[in-house]
Amino acid sequence: MGLFGSKKEGGIMDVIRCDQSDYLIWKWSPSGEPSRKMNAIRYGSRLRVKEGEVAVFVYDKEGGMDFIEGFKDEVIKTANFPILSSIVGAAFGGASPFQAEVFFINRAGTIRLPFFVRNITLTEPEQQRLTVPATVKGSITFNIQDYRAFISKYQMAGYSMDDLSEQIREMLIRYVKNAVTNAPFQLGIPVVQIERGIDQISEYVQSRIVGPMADDYAINVRRIDISDISLDSTSPGYQALMKQGMAQADILSNQFAATSIATSQNILDQQRIASENLEESMRINREETQRRQRLSTEDAYIRAHQINVQGEVARTAAESLGMMGATLGDGGSGGMNPAGMMAGMMMGGAVGSNMAGMMGSMMQNVAQPQAPTPPPAATTQYFVVVNGAQAGPYSDAQIRQMIGAGQLNKTSYIWKQGMAAWDVLGSLAEFADAFGAVPPPIPPVPPVPPVPPTL
Repeated sequence: MGLFGSKKEGGIMDVIRCDQSDYLIWKWSPSGEPSRKMNAIRYGSRLRVKEGEVAVFVYDKEGGMDFIEGFKDEVIKTANFPILSSIVGAAFGGASPFQAEVFFINRAGTIRLPFFVRNITLTEPEQQRLTVPATVKGSITFNIQDYRAFISKYQMAGYSMDDLSEQIREMLIRYVKNAVTNAPFQLGIPVVQIERGIDQISEYVQSRIVGPMADDYAINVRRIDISDISLDSTSPGYQALMKQGMAQADILSNQFAATSIATSQNILDQQRIASENLEESMRINREETQRRQRLSTEDAYIRAHQINVQGEVARTAAESLGMMGATLGDGGSGGMNPAGMMAGMMMGGAVGSNMAGMMGSMMQNVAQPQAPTPPPAATTQYFVVVNGAQAGPYSDAQIRQMIGAGQLNKTSYIWKQGMAAWDVLGSLAEFADAFGAVPPPIPPVPPVPPVPPTL
């Protein structure tokens, strides 16, 4: 949009109007072209002001102004032009024409004014000896909010809109140059990455320039757009900064790789140690179970051997008793003694029956399978964070020792198998008693009852 347009209508001043569709301020003149000369306007001409427009009549000799807001379409009369009424009556004595300049202001219009800034020198805060030339392109968008303040500030008579545009552009260039030059210092944007801060720099310039533009030129800045910041890539400063940046990037990359490797190795070592501890615990449990089973089998063998020995002794005793009974019965004559034989058989049978009962009981105990001794429960393994590093695994007893030694507290992080994530030690119920119980408040001391008086 142009700051003001040109009127090609020409002709007699019968109708004063603005035929421009894209403008902010437009000056009307009888010839249809902008002019610095005063205009002779015939009294009784028709004025047409569209909706959203303001027509301003500036009377040079008296310094007065008439403001006519649209929509208006009527003949110029002293009744609707207060300043004109006094001028016609006093200065011109009612004669026609009268002298005035006419400006049309588009109240809803905006101006987009481009700017171009060359030879901006950029430096890094720590490398000020390395300079990089830069070029900035952009635009400023503004409008007129208070047209009365704008007209009153410039009085409009003989004022050039091109001059106003140039003044606005000069102020904007000064602010943009200052903002871009100081961006590495005030905004922390590296020189070689200055284009990444275009939006940030635009907002910074806009925040700084709104007030001065309103005070100095009575305009409202709606937007500052920096579209491009070009660095001179052929300059020695740019080349040196790029080499330094690449070297720093390599150093950071190597440091990151080394840290990643160390972290991964630490995790693998922790996992390996935990796996070895778990395997060792399982091996000890397995050996203990096998030892118990072996002892149970050996005990069964010993009992069976005792039974065999006791049976042999009983059998021998029975035979001896039988022979003794036979000898006693026949009186030493060698003949058959039925009574002695019966006594020997009875005694042998009793002993045999007793031994048979013992054998049956022992065999029943051996035949019945013994309930296997349950293996000892696997000890829970805990991992903790000590001085910012993972440590462990530790048993329940070791954790309690570390709590007693002050190495761990309620806010220390801990993890065991089955937990979804690390948690603080104070949240685990199995260690709640390790921190000691807090005694309840001391009860109030009861008052001492009064002593009754002695009668």
